Amino acid sequence: MKVLSWNGPKQIDVEERPMPECKKDEVLIRVDVVGICGSEIEGFLGHNSLRVPPLIMGHEFSGYIEEMGDEVQNVLIGSKVVVNPLISCGSCPKCRRGLENLCDNRQIIGVHRPGAFAEYVVVPASSVIEVPKSLDSYTASLSEPLACCLRAVRRALAQHPFSNVLIYGAGAIGVLSGFVADILGARKVVIADINNDRLNTLNNVGFNHTLNPNEESFEEKLSEMAGPEGIDVVIDAAGFLPTRTQAASIVNTGGVIMNIGLGIDETPLPVNVFIRSEITVLGSFCYTKQDFHDAVNLLVDSKIDIKGWTQERELNEGQQAFLDLIGNRVENSKIFLS
Repeated sequence: MKVLSWNGPKQIDVEERPMPECKKDEVLIRVDVVGICGSEIEGFLGHNSLRVPPLIMGHEFSGYIEEMGDEVQNVLIGSKVVVNPLISCGSCPKCRRGLENLCDNRQIIGVHRPGAFAEYVVVPASSVIEVPKSLDSYTASLSEPLACCLRAVRRALAQHPFSNVLIYGAGAIGVLSGFVADILGARKVVIADINNDRLNTLNNVGFNHTLNPNEESFEEKLSEMAGPEGIDVVIDAAGFLPTRTQAASIVNTGGVIMNIGLGIDETPLPVNVFIRSEITVLGSFCYTKQDFHDAVNLLVDSKIDIKGWTQERELNEGQQAFLDLIGNRVENSKIFLS
């Protein structure tokens, strides 16, 4: 079978590999569509310690079950499925508390075991979720990133329903967070990004409030958009020093800053401001099984529209797709490979 093998920094090669074989509790999936995740861009650059070459990445995907192990039940060959790539142990203290996203022994398909940048992939049968064959495969492949956003946004809005929300980052996580905030009742959703082409793309798909945070008039324009209510919730889907610093100066007293972007690690922050203003600073990582289930339902119910802000490429164009993404040459927020 054909695969994309990440063999080192900035190097993904098209290779031929033997077909993977199912263990007794696994299924073989013919990959239909797989998305490129922002964390994989960091992996491509060699900036992610969890990803070790040679590696077949790819954890946002949909496909069809081709084979299954002897002990697999409750799924049928030919079923269309999406896959929850987060594999938890189910027995550690975090799992017992329902926080399987923080499992001490977690593994991720496409990180700790071969992923879906390939024609076929083997996954645990317990990780698959059947979806209607009528569900577009590109839409279905958003299940994983949507689950990340759903967990982060509903936690951020829990104390501030129907508030104004500012989102940093017009990549897929930022865009999906915008959709979720709107679904959950946010009054206004403002998306900020330094890539004006991406902002123009979002304007064309219905996001009416977009801003470039590098412009001198940013805070003035943001104030005009938000009105006297201001910004109660900031969702940082970028995670860099400028966004984290600016978020602290923008959010209302008593507001929430939700960090989901893993841009950098150590960041100087005005903790005294957070104390005196009772600003809640949160982080969100991955999703629980319930988050993933809810995300799939949103897609099945056509709550998320992928038109206008995504693009498709062939699997063998993977190397160039990554180069275009790191070179900031992609106007769309999401690239799918098929």
